[in-house]
Amino acid sequence: MIEVPRDRFESLVAEALDGIPPELGRLMDNVAVFVEEGHSRSGLLGLYHGIPLTKRDRGYEGMVLPDRITIYRLPILARCRTDDEVIHQVRVTVIHEVGHHFGIDDARLRELGWA
Repeated sequence: MIEVPRDRFESLVAEALDGIPPELGRLMDNVAVFVEEGHSRSGLLGLYHGIPLTKRDRGYEGMVLPDRITIYRLPILARCRTDDEVIHQVRVTVIHEVGHHFGIDDARLRELGWA
């Protein structure tokens, strides 16, 4: 497992988010992104928890807590041997979870190469 300090890892997540095309980034709504060390489900790299944009209706309006994207640092580092692999895996994981925010399921994300 490669070691990447938490602050550097958080920067990689921010860079991956900044790499989302602006026309898509502007469509992201009421979502917060967090970095955590790991998840109780071993091997989970990221998790989207919320109501995808494609499922929101008028009942969603008002005081609603933000959707949550969590990127898990230690499982990603455990899969990687080099800094370049970490950068790539962070990007794939961030795009994968953002895809869920847009209502894209795992099967389609695999087809697109983001799984």
